[in-house]
Amino acid sequence: MRNLLDPAILFFLFGLLAGALRSNLEIPQPISRFLSLYLLMALGLKGGFALAHSGLTPRVGAELGAAVALALIVPAIGYQALKRVVPAFDAAAIAATYGSVSAVTFVTTTQYLDGRAIPYGGHMAAAMALMESPAIILAVLAAGALRKRASARAHPGAATPPGMSIGGVLHESLTDGAQLLLLGSMAVGLLSGEAGKAALQPFSVDLFKGLLAFFLLDMGLLTARNLPQLKGTSPWLVAYAIAGPVVHAAIALALAILVGADAGDATLLMVLGASASYIAVPAVLRYAIPEARPPLYFGLSLGVTFPLNILVGIPLYAAVASAVLAR
Repeated sequence: MRNLLDPAILFFLFGLLAGALRSNLEIPQPISRFLSLYLLMALGLKGGFALAHSGLTPRVGAELGAAVALALIVPAIGYQALKRVVPAFDAAAIAATYGSVSAVTFVTTTQYLDGRAIPYGGHMAAAMALMESPAIILAVLAAGALRKRASARAHPGAATPPGMSIGGVLHESLTDGAQLLLLGSMAVGLLSGEAGKAALQPFSVDLFKGLLAFFLLDMGLLTARNLPQLKGTSPWLVAYAIAGPVVHAAIALALAILVGADAGDATLLMVLGASASYIAVPAVLRYAIPEARPPLYFGLSLGVTFPLNILVGIPLYAAVASAVLAR
């Protein structure tokens, strides 16, 4: 209940209500884009400042390795489960969406942890960046194999229909503006250290909560207006959008225990495992796997998983991580 009374969460609920009532309330796209970039920049700076203070340790490396492992495990098991209920191309696209991460959910979690004085490492922002691409690459490889198989059956000896190359996917992922801003901000924070932290305190800390609330208002509106896309969706897919993230979070918790993470880092790893991309990955998938249906992977991630994580998942994962890893 305490989480629902947080001002940022209340603005998200307000956005959901306004969207459901078909209000003409709207955040202009340039402002929404600015808010997204601001949050990533502030998060990157905060992570960089924390890394400058703590340094790069073996534990940091182990936790980053756990994040990469999670980014490979989640889409792999998701694809195997999903292809039993939807066509294989749709299964690959949905698995990639759920194998990647939601920056907004991650940012909201850091605010949740800050409000409860639960410490976490700044390197977890780097973990989020590392988890962006592996799922997309696996999905593109699966889609290429499916096209080759279909082409061989239909036209033996014919060339495989072209798709987006792995190099193209990597270029799209690694040169994405939001991704570069996050990594660049971390580098700035790491290099400037305590002096940079003091200089940018009004920008990266004092404004953060208010702008996050504004952005979550926009996300509430967007979520409500995309819910109709789920009409007619298989109940099995909706069940996956609800239960799948819980399973992914459990895998993340096991990895966190394995590498000796503390409760804050474990919470963030669980949230990264449980979240699903609704911006970067869907944009790439439209070109990489045109055979897949965007209303499925976009509608499930934004319409079901995102609000559940924001309202219920974050406090649940934090409570579980704190109970299991209490020291």
